[in-house]
Amino acid sequence: MGSHRNGFKKESYILSVDVGTTSIRCHVYDKEAKIRGSCSTKVVLLYPEVGHVEMDPDDLWKGFISVVKGAVQDAGIQMHQVEALGISTQRGTFTTWDRRTGVPFHNFISWQDQRAADLVKSWNRSCTMKAIHGAMKVLYFVTRQKRLLAASLVVFSTQHVTFRLVWVLTHYTQVREAIDEGNCCFGTIDSWLLFKLTKGHLHATDYSNASSTGIFDSYQMCWSGFLSSLVSLPLSIFPEVENTGHDFGSTDPSIFGVSIPIMSVMADQQAAMFGECCFDVGDVKITMGTGTFMDINTGSKPHTSVAGLYPLVGWKIGSEVVYLAEGNAADTGTAIKWAQKLELFSDVRETSAMAYSVSDSDGVCFVPSFSGLQAPLNDPKACASLMGLKPSTTKSHLVRAILESVAFRNKQLYETMLRETRIPITKIRVDGGVSSNDFVMQLTSDLFGKKISRPQHHEMSCLGAAFVAGLEVGFWRTREELKKLQSADDEFSPQCADKECTGSPNGEYVPILQSWERALRRSMNWYNKP
Repeated sequence: MGSHRNGFKKESYILSVDVGTTSIRCHVYDKEAKIRGSCSTKVVLLYPEVGHVEMDPDDLWKGFISVVKGAVQDAGIQMHQVEALGISTQRGTFTTWDRRTGVPFHNFISWQDQRAADLVKSWNRSCTMKAIHGAMKVLYFVTRQKRLLAASLVVFSTQHVTFRLVWVLTHYTQVREAIDEGNCCFGTIDSWLLFKLTKGHLHATDYSNASSTGIFDSYQMCWSGFLSSLVSLPLSIFPEVENTGHDFGSTDPSIFGVSIPIMSVMADQQAAMFGECCFDVGDVKITMGTGTFMDINTGSKPHTSVAGLYPLVGWKIGSEVVYLAEGNAADTGTAIKWAQKLELFSDVRETSAMAYSVSDSDGVCFVPSFSGLQAPLNDPKACASLMGLKPSTTKSHLVRAILESVAFRNKQLYETMLRETRIPITKIRVDGGVSSNDFVMQLTSDLFGKKISRPQHHEMSCLGAAFVAGLEVGFWRTREELKKLQSADDEFSPQCADKECTGSPNGEYVPILQSWERALRRSMNWYNKP
């Protein structure tokens, strides 16, 4: 690739911004992929009604601008030294806006928002869905295409954009009017930022973000006409879908004083996968943050799951498309934050030592399902629970039970992945805030019977978007070069005697896991309101 303005002398940099659920972070990376400057700001979540979770688009925009300026200032460099900008964003959070004025019709509706829960429920139970499931089963029986079997089991979820967008079209008159006039843009956070950064010239997204909405057909690589007509979503409002590494144009010079080429746009889990250099089939990445997201690289074909793993586009760069299969557990960080609010501990860093201070959890089982159970159990009505409490139970036992539950959910997702994809696992890399907990890491390694690696800095989504942008402009040349830039890892290997993993020298985990699974079953279908 032709080099940019200054031929990549020592003084050029890549800028990357990650818009997460709790914060917006910006890092300035040098040629060694070292962070030269950074800046972050909190994301303010709004709860206008019970179950509604929103963000103010203007606040988000101001936050984005301020972290970019702050990181460049922190690095002690000038804006013109930035060769390219990469953007990584949380998935499934969207707004709609006026194509002419750029003014949003409503706040961002977060992926955590539950306003469409009743709509999702009634659709999942509807005669239409039953008819679709039945037709797909018949087609599967005739053709034996696994994709049709998966379609016969598909259920809608509130995490996907689909029904939250249907809700918007039902409740906001001005959105419907703008659609009729051809003036309505729909977009996830990345699309909104691209629109703002290019002063309305660009209404676009990339394949990784599009495939995370639930409205995109990963097999045909386009917005799903079938689904859109089924739930009456107009295709006219959707952004253009571009490659993950792509010249999205440049930022308007009035924003940062110079134009910065925007060279990558990526969904955060897929960006973390790229940042971890999980480029090969069978590479696994586990991000343990607010929730746990486990992704496996399935290569050039989408994986068709019957147990609730979701087929995603990992990235499309040039003509290469890489697919991932993803399973998630929603309440990893949530469970630990909840325990902190109860004052079981004051600093998250204490939890590992607390768990190790007792030989076991004294028979206590914790089920981390504040927002139901995801794959492979897929029960939105499950409750969170603590079982097996005794007068002898201490805070340390409770903390150990909570941390164990995180590792147990990891094991469930991992086994589902092995069983479903039948892909031999080549490497496992773990990131996200909760991965700094040694107890969870060691127990996860024991339960998998596999070595797992933890990079020294956890912010992989930022790094992934930076890597893709840097490759696009020739700042870095090859993926092999990126692998060499990976920081030294902490490694956790299973402390196992033969096949039976002990998890600790103090006793086998098999019976503990069995009683936890019993607790799990008892927590299922708890909220059985019709």
